[in-house]
This record gives sequence, structure tokens and C-alpha cells, in this order.
Amino acid sequence: MTWIDGKFEENLMVTTIEQATNWARQSSIWPMTFGLACCAIEMMAAGASRYDMDRFGAGAFRATPRQADLMIVAGTVTYKMASRVRRLYEQMPDPKYVIAMGACTVGGGPYFKYGYHVVKGVDLVVPVDVYVPGCPPRPEALLEGLMRVQDKIKAKRIARGAVDQLPVPHHSGYVAVPQTVEV
Repeated sequence: MTWIDGKFEENLMVTTIEQATNWARQSSIWPMTFGLACCAIEMMAAGASRYDMDRFGAGAFRATPRQADLMIVAGTVTYKMASRVRRLYEQMPDPKYVIAMGACTVGGGPYFKYGYHVVKGVDLVVPVDVYVPGCPPRPEALLEGLMRVQDKIKAKRIARGAVDQLPVPHHSGYVAVPQTVEV
């Protein structure tokens, strides 16, 4: 018998605030309703009863970026839409995560070579945490991507740091570098 036996009740759990916070965040992910093309149908199927994203704690799709912490970009992002995607991303509260779903979102898809209007990867617009390839990817693939986001949240260290500002692509092929504000 060790010295610690009998000192605590049976149902005692010891953890850190960081682990408890990460557990709560990974168990209650709120994705934003944001579909641009055919991949959005598969995203809707993943949220339906057959695949049931609720069992992963991510079934409450939000219609506003101010209540969401996960953006699932599903479909073809055009240069005209890129600024709107960026604006929605900036309106999301921190910490925020992005899943790029589908071949068009990940790298331009079939429009890569001759599609002058398509962004060659949404990672030029917003920072992507998880890529889900496919054309369109199956709902199981999206659920796998969701589990990879949960793994990323679980491993996150709570620390203060600078927020990276990414350039927004323009249809001319150049990017506008954001102005840095010195504090």
C-alpha cells in the first residue's frame, strides 16, 4: 500500500487546464455552413443521419462565422469568391480551423491548367489545417478529416503568439500583401 492510497475519493480525475480546455474544444466543434460546389452535397451527407457528425461533436452547423470555429471549404474557389472566403475566415473567433475539401479546393482540380478564374488552392487565401482529397470526397473522408482536426486541437498548446496575416490572391495573378500594424 502506497502513501497516496485512501487519500482521495474513487472518482477523482487529475488533469491540467490545458488538457481540459482542449478536450472541450475537440468535443464541441461548430463547423460553418459553407459550400461552393458539388463537394457541398457530400458535406451535407456527412451531417445527415447515415454518417452522423454529431457523434464527433461537430453536428451543429452554424450559419454565421461568429459562432463557428471550423470552416469546411467545399468546392471550387474562384478569384471573385476568394475575398469573401477570407472575410468569413477573419470573422471567425480564435482558435479557428479550416478543412479544404475536394480536388478543386485543394489545388484547382480540373480547372488547374486552363481555369483562369479558379484559385489554385484555397491555402493561398486562408491557412488550411487539413486537406481532404477527392472529386468529390466521400463523407467518410470528411469524417476522417474532422478526426484529424480533433487530433490537432488535442495537441494544441495554449500560448500567446502573433497571428499570421496571409495575402489574398487577385485575378491578375499577383497577391496583395496585407499592411502590418505595429503596436
